[in-house]
Amino acid sequence: MAQSARPFKNRTYEQLALIGKALSSPIRLEMIDVLSQRPRTVEDLSDEIGQSIANTSQHLQVLRSARLIEFERRGTYITYRIADRQILALASLLHRVGESRLAELQQITKEFLQAHGALEKVDCDTLIKRIRRAEVTLLDVRPPEEYAAGHIPSAISVPVEELRRHMSKLPRDREIVAYCRGPLCVMSIEAVKILRKKGFQASRCEESIADWAARGLPVEISTSA
Repeated sequence: MAQSARPFKNRTYEQLALIGKALSSPIRLEMIDVLSQRPRTVEDLSDEIGQSIANTSQHLQVLRSARLIEFERRGTYITYRIADRQILALASLLHRVGESRLAELQQITKEFLQAHGALEKVDCDTLIKRIRRAEVTLLDVRPPEEYAAGHIPSAISVPVEELRRHMSKLPRDREIVAYCRGPLCVMSIEAVKILRKKGFQASRCEESIADWAARGLPVEISTSA
């Protein structure tokens, strides 16, 4: 009986290994991170991650083979997107496991945040409670296209490069929490710096909209930012 199950196990692990192979590249991990913000064309994605279109296309094919991404053809363009929320959960879990198990990653993260003066943060659970109690003003400081593709309900779209022009509209009687693409993004860090220099009580949430979605929390989509 045990021997008869061996072919089944071999074939199963071979298929699961396709996912491990797809996630074994730093470039593909970044691509998943970028695509988790919004769908993108090959050209757009290659520009964002600093790779040639040819190289980006090759990596996309690996991700497609593992069924981690899907695509949609629009005229002469092909738009790629994350397959579903399970992929977001997998990417989020991978990062959390890395932070908890890899000492070098812990040190890299600590040094990066210290260099930007951003060790303080608001965790997701605390943020949820404070949003429900209307204790914070939540800012999405990503580009408008990413906000429109999916954002935390009640979040206001204020791209970091436009923050100074919108300061007069922000409340000073409660804390402002900024979020962006996640722990490897500096947009929310920069936003908090700007706000604090102007006397605002501000902090950041390092979890991204992908982390939010991976938790099964609601994500709002809008036709415009």
